[in-house]
Amino acid sequence: MRPSRKFALIGAVLLGSATVAACASDLPPITPVAHVDLPRFMGKWYVIATIPTIFEKHAFNAVETYTLQPDGNIHTTFRFNNGGFDGPVKHIQSTGYVHAGSGNAVWGVKLFWGFKAQYIVAWLKPDYSEMIVARDKRDYTWVFARTPNVSPADYAALVARVKTLGYDVSKLRKVPQQWPMAKQQP
Repeated sequence: MRPSRKFALIGAVLLGSATVAACASDLPPITPVAHVDLPRFMGKWYVIATIPTIFEKHAFNAVETYTLQPDGNIHTTFRFNNGGFDGPVKHIQSTGYVHAGSGNAVWGVKLFWGFKAQYIVAWLKPDYSEMIVARDKRDYTWVFARTPNVSPADYAALVARVKTLGYDVSKLRKVPQQWPMAKQQP
């Protein structure tokens, strides 16, 4: 993609976020969980459902992997197949910066071109097997699990939690997961 098209795309995403933010301004800020044990939190998380960004709208087998760096920041790799299980593999790298005094539950995530995004661990199962990441704007959310699938009862409970956070769950997309992957996929 040409640089001018990339900037136009980013501008459209930011404008869309600003529009949603104006609508969500009547809602209180998301309350993060009290504390996240970062070493326990690290590793692979499967995206079970999302109100997706433009970049992940057609994601299959979406996985986010967190790696704690010596400086306390979190290296993040988001990997998915675009458009189908056999679609091209996409990777998005980012860095999470934990906000001091947040119990490790609120991050700023630096993406490409210096674009930063809010990341709030809004719900975390005590055994660290499921979680919900949210944003005060209620524009995007991610439902994660340590396994590629959750039971129907767990899924319904997770969707109910997303709704309680103030999201329009009709926009929630269940991310197709099919594992193990074909051997030719990286």
